[in-house]
Order: sequence, then structure tokens, then C-alpha cells
Amino acid sequence: MATYKLLLLPGDGIGPEVMSEVEKVLARLSAMGVAKFEIERGLVGGSAYDAHGQSISESDMKLALAADAVLFGAVGGPKWDGVPYDVRPEAGLLRLRKDLQLFANLRPAICYPALAEASSLKREIVEGLDIMIVRELTGGVYFGEPKQIIDLGNGQKRGIDTQVYDTYEIERIGRVAFELARKRRNKVTSSEKRNVMKSGVLWNEVITALHKRDYADVELEHQLADSLAMQLVRWPKQFDVIVTDNLFGDMLSDIAAMLTGSLGMLPSASLGEVDKVTDKRRALYEPVHGSAPDIAGKGMANPIAMIGSLAMCLRYSFGLGETADRIETAIADVLAAGLRTADIKGDAKDVISTAAMGDAILARLG
Repeated sequence: MATYKLLLLPGDGIGPEVMSEVEKVLARLSAMGVAKFEIERGLVGGSAYDAHGQSISESDMKLALAADAVLFGAVGGPKWDGVPYDVRPEAGLLRLRKDLQLFANLRPAICYPALAEASSLKREIVEGLDIMIVRELTGGVYFGEPKQIIDLGNGQKRGIDTQVYDTYEIERIGRVAFELARKRRNKVTSSEKRNVMKSGVLWNEVITALHKRDYADVELEHQLADSLAMQLVRWPKQFDVIVTDNLFGDMLSDIAAMLTGSLGMLPSASLGEVDKVTDKRRALYEPVHGSAPDIAGKGMANPIAMIGSLAMCLRYSFGLGETADRIETAIADVLAAGLRTADIKGDAKDVISTAAMGDAILARLG
């Protein structure tokens, strides 16, 4: 069996509960002979702040850098609202993205038929939805400099954030999108705001040139980000792969996620460059949902997004696509059977616990 090194960072709130269900799946996969997993565990977010006064310790960062992949639960909660800004729980995730150089965020938006009624849109609009949003993760306005608040005097201040992209940043995220599209329905929608932003003009130029040079076989369209947001709620199934910058990707991926009925259903992947020597890439996988401190410790949380994040890990980091397919099929089968945790119960009369949902998925996995 191949051996893979995994770092588990459960984090805060419901993070440890949903991560426990992933550990069950990993144990089952090992017992089935799929692969061997060497597991390390660390702290991130508020739990790391409580233990070390940091959002992630240097020792756990070293483990992350040495791992083949990182599985991340969730961070944050009211308990840490008053901590200094640079050690807030979310800073741990931002540091992981930065130090691991995770530039490509993959956010699937999939609507399971059994949950189509949970969407705020009509069933015919969302049933069978399968979109992949590719968000640039390490550039743009979130990281551009200068980033500051200036005191202008007379009670006035000025907040400054800088939107900045270089050609190579746009080109490498574009390649990820085009390569994914070739394995899906062969269509890419590139989104920016070139009508008002110079960075959008450059984004459009670079994606267009890359397409013409290396990916002419893939259908490419361009849409302004605000128009795309409208189209996502009008007829989302027109899209396959959407590639966009950090800011618009943050917004559009949340819109797409809610089309499916629940943020709690969706996984994500954050990928780095492929190493030309080892052919490996650093990666972090996490559910889209937050830490949900209001239900933490009550066995109410849905572990599907966390287990789905493991499936993405198997697919994109370890090349175990068939095993990933089996996990995703098991999830769909559980939902089709009407099993629900409290946070996604809808009209269901009976609900099961976090652990019972994990066990149900395991039972269908074999």
C-alpha cells in the first residue's frame, strides 16, 4: 500500500466532531487496503490561541509543511472576539494558505437530488447542479499593499486596500481552471470587473491569451462578476468551471453554495503548485461551513462536508479517484435514504447524530 502523511487540524466549535468522522473513514480505508495513512494532529484557531497564544504554533506549521495534505475543520467563535487581530482564529488559516503557497481554491457547488427542496430556488433550477468555482487565493485585494488606515486629522480617517495581480498569478489559476474543465464539461467562465478595474482588464487579457495559446479546445466565456452573480441565481446550470479572483471568488462561491440548500454540505480544496521533481503539490482541504459554536458538542453537526473534503483530498492529492467516487456515492445514498442530521433536517421527522451520519456513510462505503 502507498503511505500518505496527513495533518489533521480540527480547530474550534464543531470542527473536532466532524473530524472524528473523517478519522473513522480513514481507518476503514486503511483496513480495506486502499492506502496507509500516517496521521499527525495539531491545533489551529481559537484552540491554538488558548494553548499557545497563537492561531497556529510554529511546531504545527512545520507539520503542515511536511504533510502530503492537511485536513482542516473550522475556526473561530464568540469566545475569541476580543483577541488581538494578528492572532485571531482566522489568522491561522490565512497563514496556512500563505506559507503552503496555496493559490488555487476549488469550491464545488453540487445539489444532491434528495436536498433540492432545501434550496431557496425552484427544484428545476438547482436539481443536478454541478459547478466548480476556482478562486485565486493568495493575491488580490486581500493581500495587496498598501493595506492600512490613515488618520487624516479633524476626525477623518482613510481605509486603503490594494487590488493587485501579476500576469503569472492569473495564468497559473487559469491553467487550473482549464485543466479541470477538460475533465468535466469542457467549459470555463472567467469573471472579473474589467469595466471599472484595471486588474480586471489584465485578468481578461491574460486568460484570453492563455486560452488561445494552450486551451483552444475548451469553451471560454467572460462575464462581469456582478452579472455572473445574477446569472447564478437565474440559471446556474449554464456554468461548469468558473475562474475568478480572490475577492469575487469569495462572494460568488458563497452564492453558489447556497444554491445547493446548505453551506454545511460542501467541501473545498486549496492547492499549491505541482513540484516538478516529486510531482506532488501541497494542499489543504476543509468544509465550507464555519465552526457553528451554537451547536458544538451536541452531536447535531452534519459531517458530510468534512467527509467530502477527504474525498477531494483522495482525488487531488493522492490520485485515488475511484475511492473518492465511492465516498461521494455513499454520501448521496445516505441522503437519498432520508437520513438527516439536525442542521439539515428540513421536513424530516427523524434526525440522527453526527456520529450516526458518519456510521451510515461508512456502512454504504463497504
